[in-house]
Amino acid sequence: MEALDLARWQFGITTVYHFIFVPLTIGLSLMVAMMHTRAVFAKDPVRKDSWTRLTKFFGSMLIVNFGIGIATGLVQEFQFGLNWSEYARFVGDVFGAPLALEGLAAFFVESVFLGLWIFGWGKMPEKVHLLTIWLVAIATTLSAYFIIAANSFMQHPVGAMLNNETGRAELDPAQGSLLAVLTNVTTLAAFPHVVAGAWLVAAAFVTGISAWHMVNHHNRARTAGMGSVEGEQHHHMARDVFRPAVRFGVVAMFVSAVALVVSGDFQAKLMFEQQPMKMASAEALCETQDDVPFSILTVGGPDAFTEDCSGVTHLIEVPYVTGILATNDPHATLQGVDDLNAQYKEQFGETATDIHGNEVEADYRPNLFVTYWSFRLMMGLAVFSGILAVWALWVTRGKGEKARTSGSTWLKWYAVLAIPMPFLANSAGWVFTEIGRQPWVVHPNPDDPTIRLMTMQGVSSHAAWMVATSLIAFTLVYGVLAVVWFQMMRKAALQGIPIPTRDESTDELDTPTLSFEY
Repeated sequence: MEALDLARWQFGITTVYHFIFVPLTIGLSLMVAMMHTRAVFAKDPVRKDSWTRLTKFFGSMLIVNFGIGIATGLVQEFQFGLNWSEYARFVGDVFGAPLALEGLAAFFVESVFLGLWIFGWGKMPEKVHLLTIWLVAIATTLSAYFIIAANSFMQHPVGAMLNNETGRAELDPAQGSLLAVLTNVTTLAAFPHVVAGAWLVAAAFVTGISAWHMVNHHNRARTAGMGSVEGEQHHHMARDVFRPAVRFGVVAMFVSAVALVVSGDFQAKLMFEQQPMKMASAEALCETQDDVPFSILTVGGPDAFTEDCSGVTHLIEVPYVTGILATNDPHATLQGVDDLNAQYKEQFGETATDIHGNEVEADYRPNLFVTYWSFRLMMGLAVFSGILAVWALWVTRGKGEKARTSGSTWLKWYAVLAIPMPFLANSAGWVFTEIGRQPWVVHPNPDDPTIRLMTMQGVSSHAAWMVATSLIAFTLVYGVLAVVWFQMMRKAALQGIPIPTRDESTDELDTPTLSFEY
C-alpha cells in the first residue's frame, strides 16, 4: 500500500474510533442534565431520590466516556500535521479558526464545569450545581457545532478566497470571513442531523441499560414475593427508578427520530445540489434518468462497484422515492455516476498532479460499494432503536399504582442488542459522508470551484513505512483503550443502582454517590 492509502486508513480508523465516544457524550450530557433537573425540582421525596440516583448512575458513565473521548480526540488534530500537512498548509488559515473555538469550548468550558459538577455535590447551592451540568451539555453541543463547521468547509467551502501567490485558502472579508464559515448552509443542515443522531445514541443507551435493570428487579421482586421486604425493595427499583428512566429514554428516542428524519431530508436535498456525485453513488445510479426509484438492494460482479458502474443490478427498488428525496419531484431528472464523472473530467481535467509532481489519471467517482452500503446501514441500523422504543413503551404503560414493568427476558436481551446499533449507524453515516466526498478532501463549491483540493494532493510526503509505523502504533493503543473503555462502562452499567435504605434515626434515605472505583 502507498503512503496515501495508509494515511487514509489511519485517519479513518482513529476517527471512527473517536466518534464512538462523541455522540454518547453529546447526548448523555444533555440527558443527565435533564435527569438532574427533575431531581432538583421534584417535590415528592421518592421521585427526588430516584432521579438523583439515576443522575449519578448515568453520570458515572458520562465521566468515563468523556475522559476517553478527550484523549482520543487530541490525536485527530495532530494528524493534520502528521500525515496531512499539505492539506493543513492549504486550508490552515480557514480550518484553524473553528478548531480553535472547539478547543475553547471542549477543553475549557466542558472540562471546568464537569469538574465542578463531579466534585460539587453537597458543596454548592443545589441550583448553582445544577447549572454546571447544563453548561457542560451546552458546551458539548457547541463544541460539536464548531467541528461540523470545520468539516462543512471541506464539504462546501465558503467565506474564503484562494491566494494565488501562496497557493493557500484564506478567509475573505468580502464574503463574510469567519462568520460565513460558521453559518455555512452545509453546517446549518448537518448540525441538527448530527446532534439528533447523538440524542438517539444516548437515548438507546439509557433505555437499554434501564430496561435491563427493570427486568432484573421485576423478576427478583416476583422471586422474593411481593409481601416481603426484599420483594418490595426490588419492586420499588423496577417501578419507581428504572421504569421512569426507560420511558424517559423512549421519549428521547421519538424526539430524536423525528429530528433525524426532518434534518436528514433537508440535508439530502442539499447534497443533491452540492455533491451530486455522492448522492448518485449512494443510489448506485450509473446513468442519468427520470423517475428515479430508491434502491433497497443492488448487486454486481467483482468490479461492478469499482471499475464498471454499468455492471450493477438493482434487485429491489421503491418507485420514485429518490426523486422525492432529491427535489420533492418524483419525476425529477437526476444525473448518474458515469455522466457526472465525464462532466468533472471536462471541468477539472482528465489528469491531476499529486504531491510528487506526477500526472495521474483523474477519476472523480468515490468507492461506489462503500458509499452505497454505508448509506443504507446508516438508515437501516436505526430501525433497532425504533423497535426498542415501541416495545419498551408498550410494556411500561399505565400510571400511578397501575404503572407496569416487565419481566420479559426477550426484552432484556433485545435492549442490550439495541444499544450499539445507533453507534454503528452514526459511524456508517460519517463513513458515507467522507467516502462519498472522494476524491476530494476539499470538495469544490459548485458556485465557486476555485477552492478545491484532491485527497492525493493533501497528504504529507512521507515514506509508506513511516505511515505504517504510526498506523500500527495508533491501532494498538486504540485497541487497548477500547478494551479499557468497554470494561469500565460494562462494570458501571452492571453494578446498577444501590437499593435505597433509610436512616432509622432521621427516617431519611441514604445519599447515593458518584462511582470512582475505576
